[in-house]
Amino acid sequence: MAALSNDWMDALKGEFKKAYYRDLYEKVKEEYSKYQVFPPSDDIFNAFHLTPLSKVKVVIIGQDPYHNIGQAHGLCFSVKKGVDVPPSLVNIYKELNADLGCRIPDHGNLTKWAEQGVLMLNTVLTVRAHQANSHRGIGWEQFTDAAIRALNEQDRPIVYILWGSPAQKKASMLNNPKHLILKAPHPSPLSAYRGFFGSRPFSKTNDFLVEHGIEPIDWQIED
Repeated sequence: MAALSNDWMDALKGEFKKAYYRDLYEKVKEEYSKYQVFPPSDDIFNAFHLTPLSKVKVVIIGQDPYHNIGQAHGLCFSVKKGVDVPPSLVNIYKELNADLGCRIPDHGNLTKWAEQGVLMLNTVLTVRAHQANSHRGIGWEQFTDAAIRALNEQDRPIVYILWGSPAQKKASMLNNPKHLILKAPHPSPLSAYRGFFGSRPFSKTNDFLVEHGIEPIDWQIED
């Protein structure tokens, strides 16, 4: 695993010394040695690498990485270029188009968002190939909860976009009055029509940022 090298290291360094993390590290190392695991090990912490804690404006919380070949690269909902856009992201793009008029791109790489301050954090950071949720419960949740607590302590406006019940369970950790929490059903085809479509998270996020004197996110992903 590529070590954290920016201000997230200061915020999370205590986690690396805990027994659960040592167990997690050994488990993940063993999984990579025995099985095909996603994302590539150097990409596990990409969400943190691309979006330093001090730069976070928006937090999008996902569950675990995509589990098919070539998809996951360390950002929730995002896939590498050249890979089919997954159904949930297709629906995210549809809502983005309806909300802000953004053109729907021909790929699913959301790095541009991450580089502008959108932390795209899965609660579990690795997965065994073709086995969704296969690394749930091995310790990642404790680590990412520590990251969410660090975000909650930030003394500046931050928007949390919580899609679906697993993400929304994290709302109990978020009590900072300077922050905005947006909840909606998950964008997956199973639930998008239950209130994800029409929820307008992108314009609501930018309205909040502008209202607090913060540069809004350019949500348009170029082809």
